[in-house]
Amino acid sequence: MPEQTSGSSEHRSRSWQEGTATLLLVVAAVATSWSSYQATRWNGEQAAAAGRTNAVRIEASRADALAESQTQIDVATFIAWVEADRTGDARLAEFVEDRFRDEFRPAYDAWTATAPFTDPDAPPTPFAMDEYHLASQEQAEELDVRAEASAAEVRRNIQRASNYVLTVVLYAVALFFAGMSTRVSALRLRWVLTVAGCAVFLGTLAWIATFPVSIAV
Repeated sequence: MPEQTSGSSEHRSRSWQEGTATLLLVVAAVATSWSSYQATRWNGEQAAAAGRTNAVRIEASRADALAESQTQIDVATFIAWVEADRTGDARLAEFVEDRFRDEFRPAYDAWTATAPFTDPDAPPTPFAMDEYHLASQEQAEELDVRAEASAAEVRRNIQRASNYVLTVVLYAVALFFAGMSTRVSALRLRWVLTVAGCAVFLGTLAWIATFPVSIAV
């Protein structure tokens, strides 16, 4: 009678182990598909963010080039004005001054108010004045900040995709333990492999719960 009871108990334990292993195989397979899908989605998100980053960087380069061109124009007209003013050609100086760019004029007016030709402490040129600033340069700086933020998003998306790929590997480990548990005869070893697989699966599941999700309909 005790032998029959022992055999029945072992049979139930084996049945529970097989059921647990089968359930683990099913849910791990589903979880693997989900992680693979998410890895693909985040690779797509990364590519889209990279495209946006490149577009912003191109705009920033254009704005920076415009700011450089405008600065060169301001410098050239200022030098022409100084030459005309210092040689006493008032008409030419007035002609050049009338053609100062609107963004340069506030700095020029503020600079001339410091009596630069008589005060040795005056700023050397209008370009040293706080009033001199270019909208295109400010735009370029703003775009550079946006580009860096977008590049950071690219890096985050790459990491997210890599994390999902790693979960696929971990699920594969769980599947391996579950599959091997059905191939050994020793009941204790079958349970050890099953428990190990469940531990890996549940640990991975807890980790993946902290991941962002990307879904396209």
